[in-house]
Amino acid sequence: MKLIVAVDKKWGIGKKNDLLFSIPEDMKHFRQITSGKTVVMGLNTLLSFPGGRPLKNRVNIVLSDKDIPEQDGLIICRSIDELAAEIKKHTPDDVYIVGGGMMYRQFCDYCSEAEITKVDADGEATVFFPNLDEKPNWECAAVADPIETNGYTVRFCTYKNKEIKEL
Repeated sequence: MKLIVAVDKKWGIGKKNDLLFSIPEDMKHFRQITSGKTVVMGLNTLLSFPGGRPLKNRVNIVLSDKDIPEQDGLIICRSIDELAAEIKKHTPDDVYIVGGGMMYRQFCDYCSEAEITKVDADGEATVFFPNLDEKPNWECAAVADPIETNGYTVRFCTYKNKEIKEL
């Protein structure tokens, strides 16, 4: 299992159930990596998508104990045990945690890899991602050259987990 997220310079990821930045290159990067894969999220992340609809060309799994209307392309899991059983049905390298904050905190150490888009700005976040640079089991394995996009400098980074927990 892997994860994908964009963070600001303080490892912030969101505020008011929304992304911190509008960065077309990051959206393109997200689509390229997750298209044809399985994406796992909490309810707020699903609701933040256009129309609260599942992402196209992906298997969408939502962890929530709330009442969610059935939708095509959406698998609803009511507990972590149910989610773990569902994830095991999919190829591990094709499963991505995509948000939100609770999901990232809960499943970070169960992931083998993290695709992190680092934005060189302070987005005044209220929700944060665990700082992988401070976690001894994580190491930055690759950093792409910085690009300028939509007024921001971003770097696409790949982190590897040296001590993956079993789900």
